[in-house]
Amino acid sequence: MNHTTAAVHETVAALRTIREQWAELLLAIETPPADVWPPRQLAHTMRADDELLVEDRAPLVLREHPAPLNLRALDLGRTIEQQVFDLADTLAATVQQAGLDDPRRWSYRSPTSPGSRAHGVHWACVWVEGRLLDEDTTPEQQLDGIAAEAPFAPLPEHLLHEARRIARACEGRLLRLLGLDQRNTPIPDRPCPWCGGELALHTEPEQTPTVSCSTGPACPAPVGLGAHGRRVWEWGDLPGLVAALAAGGHPGALPLAA
Repeated sequence: MNHTTAAVHETVAALRTIREQWAELLLAIETPPADVWPPRQLAHTMRADDELLVEDRAPLVLREHPAPLNLRALDLGRTIEQQVFDLADTLAATVQQAGLDDPRRWSYRSPTSPGSRAHGVHWACVWVEGRLLDEDTTPEQQLDGIAAEAPFAPLPEHLLHEARRIARACEGRLLRLLGLDQRNTPIPDRPCPWCGGELALHTEPEQTPTVSCSTGPACPAPVGLGAHGRRVWEWGDLPGLVAALAAGGHPGALPLAA
């Protein structure tokens, strides 16, 4: 894989992460900032009202926010939208050749219209991805048999690297806010209900959170052992751990360590 191909791959992956995690960010805006426990994704899963169609939501930069519960998440969402929208503007100014009536065209905002920004960050990410992959860059045959100009010109390399810089920065900030970057975090004041060992939350991009107990194989918790010989609660096991911690223990558990 050469340098240019690697840059395209990394940028496309970052844009797709933004799209895939956008619903989580919108839920975070409507949720008070949480401590380490429980993981944000698990808290949302246990909510009865977590159905959220991202495509039905107006862009954050275009709508009112009368009572956001997490201002940090709202500010980050606005920043990411603005940066992705501005990136689309920059790419369009260089490579866009499509006619005004072409639905593939990126429309700039004006004093009276938000243009393509009205479609939200999902559409903007998909549009930028198309430019990175040089889609629709060959002349197209018209009904009269005459070849028409390609809707877009190939993306210059300097703009590819600018897109990579912006997309990777937005992806990193989004994952950190959602607690999905790679980290191992002790869970304070919540010892293992089965043995009293220290619990730790493990997160990384594109993986669901897990929790491990420091005691090792001697811990009688009803979950499997991980690669380091510790009891590990995988995603499907975490609701049981939440319930046990909320109850202050587990029926039949060993006494908590002093």
